[in-house]
Formats: sequence, structure tokens, C-alpha cells
Amino acid sequence: DSSNPPINLRLILVSGKTKEFLFSPNDSASDIAKHVYDNWPMDWEEEQVSSPNILRLIYQGRFLHGNVTLGALKLPFGKTTVMHLVARETLPEPNSQGQRNREKTGESNCCVIL
Repeated sequence: DSSNPPINLRLILVSGKTKEFLFSPNDSASDIAKHVYDNWPMDWEEEQVSSPNILRLIYQGRFLHGNVTLGALKLPFGKTTVMHLVARETLPEPNSQGQRNREKTGESNCCVIL
């Protein structure tokens, strides 16, 4: 419905840089990622990513799935909504972490001579 007012999103990068964009309530998280990627701000050059597919939005501490629309989040109209924008290919696998820790302890034990 085009009578819906646009939603003002303030996106915050990990580095702390911010930029505001206007979106429609029908825009999904993946639409937003693509739009931001296509209109990457000049002062975000150091954070430039290789593909819009790895851009993830975090709203109130939760990762948004690509098909979630802004309208579905019931954002307050007329207010700026703050989201974090992070580059992540996938969410980390729980088991890769354990392996890395095991290797670390293996290294430290190898040189202990009693």
C-alpha cells in the first residue's frame, strides 16, 4: 500500500559509522541489504563487502531473516528505527569453535617437560 509513510532506518556498522536510509514497509531485510549494497555510502569505503548476500540486519539483538519485511516488525511510524548492519556469510557453526580450542590446548601442552 503506497499510502504507508516510509520508514527511516539508521544503520550502524560494527565500526560505529551510521547512515540513514528510507524504506517502504514492504521492503524485506534482503531488499534492504541489496539497496544498501547498491548505494554504499562513500564514507563506508573501508567496510565495503563483496556481495549483498552476506549483509545481515540485527534489530533489537536478533538477526533478521531475509524475507522479513519492515512492516512485519511493527516499527513505530514517524520514528527512526536503529538497526545494526553486519557482514556474515553464515552464522558460526558450534563445532568449529571446539576444534579450535582443542588445538590451542594441544599446543600449550606439547612443550611442558616435567
